[in-house]
Amino acid sequence: QLQASGGGSVQPGGSLRLSCVASGFTLLGYAVGWFRQAPGKEREWVACLSISSRKSYYADSVKGRFTISRSNAENTVYLQMNSLKPEDTAIYHCAADTLDTACPYGMDYWGKGTQVTVSS
Repeated sequence: QLQASGGGSVQPGGSLRLSCVASGFTLLGYAVGWFRQAPGKEREWVACLSISSRKSYYADSVKGRFTISRSNAENTVYLQMNSLKPEDTAIYHCAADTLDTACPYGMDYWGKGTQVTVSS
């Protein structure tokens, strides 16, 4: 099971750090990703981190502002979000898969999301 947290309301230009804790399994050996879905829109891929954590990939819309990372000791994936914009408003979900190639095309394990709202 994956559970995201850390969402909230922030003004444009602000920062948030999302966390995604895995329970019942270890994230070691899994590629992980963050996705988001805004009201009335399709789910959008945000970032991927490879199994080895050596490779990370970002959607153009967040490149340079967001950073994905993980702590194997804490069994947690993070998404540091800086310079937030109103268009970043969405529910953010984390996901995991045993294959690097699964992100962002289709991942097996999904968690409940956390709401991020960016407005003045």
